[in-house]
Amino acid sequence: MALEVELVSPERIAFSGEAKMVICRTTTGDIAFLPGHVPFIGVLATHPVRLQMEDGTEQVIAVHQGFVEVSPPDADGNTRVTILSDVAELADTIDIDRARAAKERAEEILRSDAENPEARAALVRAEVRLTVADAA
Repeated sequence: MALEVELVSPERIAFSGEAKMVICRTTTGDIAFLPGHVPFIGVLATHPVRLQMEDGTEQVIAVHQGFVEVSPPDADGNTRVTILSDVAELADTIDIDRARAAKERAEEILRSDAENPEARAALVRAEVRLTVADAA
């Protein structure tokens, strides 16, 4: 039994392959998927998605909202996890200086307007990018 994972954004397929486990954050909390998981559909929060690979390594991807779907196991017992994201960024594609600058801009705005929803969202996106870049 394999866990077949595909992470897709409007720009490209960010990841396609097998993993031992997928860990992501939905709007209702964190969830992990293993081979044989029951069917599931959830709304993703802006947060890193962690793919634990068969060789023991971990692939961390910045995901900025979207959906996750787990299909029932196929005839061979393989489970498919599909992540559709507005934006998906691998660590090696993240511009760290740009993410730091975005974080600083968002924090500056929030100092004068703590309820600014655009600045809050920008801060979360920048923090997720930096977390993923640091995990590499």
